[in-house]
Amino acid sequence: MLLFKREEIKNHAIDWLDETKAQAADGHTYDFTEVNDVHNDIFNNDYYIIGTHEAKFWLGHMAFDVINIIKEYEQDNFGEVNTDFSQPEHVVNMYVYIVGEEIIREAMEETSVLDVEVTA
Repeated sequence: MLLFKREEIKNHAIDWLDETKAQAADGHTYDFTEVNDVHNDIFNNDYYIIGTHEAKFWLGHMAFDVINIIKEYEQDNFGEVNTDFSQPEHVVNMYVYIVGEEIIREAMEETSVLDVEVTA
């Protein structure tokens, strides 16, 4: 289980889900049934952190631990490591993507988005 900044990342997902659910209530459509698509929309279609300084600050003393988590994840899932570790923004955003996989269902349950009618 990934614990570093887990609650912060989960709260980010919950905020995104609540906003999207509210838009669905206003007549916009969104399909919450495909969990992988929801995860992708939250954690891959936009940057969690923008700016090198902000990313370095966010990582703090956990930078090397986060890099090791990313290396292990990418090696296990892709057979190679692709993240550019010289770019703190890339490190943060990849880590958030990984944690997002772990927390997405929990966030979706907490916001009850699976109970939302998604068609207008």
